[in-house]
Amino acid sequence: MEISIFDVLGPIMIGPSSSHTAGAAKLAYTARKIVGVPFHKVVFYLHGSFAKTYHGHGTDKALVAGALGLKQDSEQLSNSFELAKQEGLFYSFEETELEGRHENTVRMVFTADNGEIHEVTGSSIGGGRILIVNIDGCEVEISGDSPTLIVTQYDKRGVINDISSVLNTNNINIAVMKLTRQGKGDIATTIIETDDDIPAQVVKLISMLPHIISARAITLKEN
Repeated sequence: MEISIFDVLGPIMIGPSSSHTAGAAKLAYTARKIVGVPFHKVVFYLHGSFAKTYHGHGTDKALVAGALGLKQDSEQLSNSFELAKQEGLFYSFEETELEGRHENTVRMVFTADNGEIHEVTGSSIGGGRILIVNIDGCEVEISGDSPTLIVTQYDKRGVINDISSVLNTNNINIAVMKLTRQGKGDIATTIIETDDDIPAQVVKLISMLPHIISARAITLKEN
């Protein structure tokens, strides 16, 4: 079994627990980027260990901090409730049971300013590492450690080739590509991890392709 030094020492962070604090902050931070539009409300549905210990381990403050765009090493993490009040972000916590999910899992439901509802479910899997497992009902696997393109499209022939062509034209190398679909010819989700950050202009070009419903990018650089 390979063990990383980060599994032993843990990440650079603020808070008592790499799983319950650092991982929680990264989960909400990544979910914020996935949603990609302004929102004014988020409900955190906590499963398993998250539901049992979120007060004591600061999971609640970490989740709100991430939703505000703060990373796990931010000194402002412990002040997240006050910051949310200042920014007009409404939040709440509910305990829930998510069958088959990791013990440290949260389902985040965002209410966007335009009225849309977006759901992101993710797990804190140890050492500050995370895994996003569901976006708006589609099963995915996103670590948040690499620039990632998330495309929702109609399951039509040639769509994947068109997306790849745009990335190739803009010198963005594909590291990993995964496709899930609800059914043949139905709605599909393409997850592409890349070696390079994905500029907003590239996301826009992909969103304009035939049969594309939406395109979003998680970048490692700050916007």
